[in-house]
Amino acid sequence: MRIQILPSLLAADQGALAKDVSRAASSGADALHLDVMDAHFVPNLSFGPAVVEMCRRVEPGFYRHVHLMMTRPDLYLEKFVSAGAQTVQVHIEADCDLHAVLARIRALGARAALAVNPETPIVRVMPYLDECDELLVMTVHPGYGGQAFIKECLPKIAEARALRPQLDIMVDGGVNAETGVLAAAAGANQFVAGSHLFKMADMALGVAALRDACEKAFAGSHV
Repeated sequence: MRIQILPSLLAADQGALAKDVSRAASSGADALHLDVMDAHFVPNLSFGPAVVEMCRRVEPGFYRHVHLMMTRPDLYLEKFVSAGAQTVQVHIEADCDLHAVLARIRALGARAALAVNPETPIVRVMPYLDECDELLVMTVHPGYGGQAFIKECLPKIAEARALRPQLDIMVDGGVNAETGVLAAAAGANQFVAGSHLFKMADMALGVAALRDACEKAFAGSHV
């Protein structure tokens, strides 16, 4: 299973987003992660479809993961996929028909993913796993970047990996060279890193180091 590193645009220079999109694209990272916040599901606002479209225009070959931290993501699926979202992640805690949402994402031609907050048990996602291409395990409470990794989420990663050995499992929140290794050892293979990567003078070195450390930890986990 392939290890993937995704810089989070939330940690970029908000006054120079296009420049930082290109910086991330040239770093050797696998994809860009865009956190969309609605100020209702989480206590913050971030990006809309126009920013996703900008990312596609600036770096058309750089894959785009769009994480909808929204109470009603079902109302915006078409807009985000039309703007360039290639994977769409919606929360198990959202207020909508998730079976219908996941099916609609796939029908629109994107990969469908569920996200689960730190306090939500993995058992909640079990009825939907066959309809998902990815599972995102949040390792911070969503809403703001720069938070500390919640180690209590590690058993959830291992539980999810045991349930679906071939599923892409992502972690997002407080990921760095140390916590990424912990998550990889638990069974994660996709790693969103915001502050850790964007604060580096040479993001390419950070991406390579994180990938190497996570590959070794994942291989040693025997999952």
